Amino acid sequence: MSGGTLRLGRREFGEHEQVVMAIVNRTPDSFYDQGATFQDRPALDRVARAVDEGAGIVDIGGVKAGPGEEVTVTEEIRRTVGFVAAVRDRHPDVVISVDTWRHEVADAVCAEGADLLNDAWGGVDPLLAEVAARRGVGIVCTHAGGAEPRTRPHRVAYDDVMADILAVTVGLAERARDLGVREDAILIDPGHDFGKNTRHSLEATRRLPEMARTGWPVLVSLSNKDFVGETLDRPVKERLLGTLATTAVSSWLGARVYRVHEVAETRQVLDMVSSIAGHRPPAVARRGLA
Repeated sequence: MSGGTLRLGRREFGEHEQVVMAIVNRTPDSFYDQGATFQDRPALDRVARAVDEGAGIVDIGGVKAGPGEEVTVTEEIRRTVGFVAAVRDRHPDVVISVDTWRHEVADAVCAEGADLLNDAWGGVDPLLAEVAARRGVGIVCTHAGGAEPRTRPHRVAYDDVMADILAVTVGLAERARDLGVREDAILIDPGHDFGKNTRHSLEATRRLPEMARTGWPVLVSLSNKDFVGETLDRPVKERLLGTLATTAVSSWLGARVYRVHEVAETRQVLDMVSSIAGHRPPAVARRGLA
């Protein structure tokens, strides 16, 4: 079980290193950017900017998470595989993650240099973890409450939401390890909004220490999500402050990787929390020294 260094691709992230994962949507209908990075040039520009702003991981997705137009396996591969190859060529050291639940897509992107499979739908395709093991890449094990891909929660209920999250994510992580995925390349994700209402996502956030105590590194995907919008009654484009507040709390409570739209702002929040916690020195030290 890996509570220490996280090793993905060519990168090693120490136990106290807070890692930004930049979202790069290869979809024409994404909920936040409405297709801004669907075409290759703006998507490559987005990757370059994210790396410059401090992202250690870029997460490439070819299918919108929510309901919408059907995207076949063939189309998802078309949207992602060539782009992964292009990013790998331009950014040899960045960790490339691909957000997919399909093993066929996973195998194709790994052949072009992907380092991490972000399985946001909680192991709905059990062959995905087998691809990760065979290809020698990492995997994100997410709690989605048993929801089918691209569906929204409806009157979902849990006796204890965190108990369910732990049972599912730890179970998926242990299965991945037993299949041959390296322990230091496996992450667990509570799956904010996925198979959950807003109260579930808020509870999952305040109980993140229970996930951290498992020893598996915790990834949180908070950026501009509905639970933030409902908590503050703000539309999608006005959720940054709520997202950053949740990011700071999650960092303090033990999360290690943050999947986000706004890289620079997130990087500053994480650096500040790390410095308060004593894991990072101030960037400059002048006050009271002259």
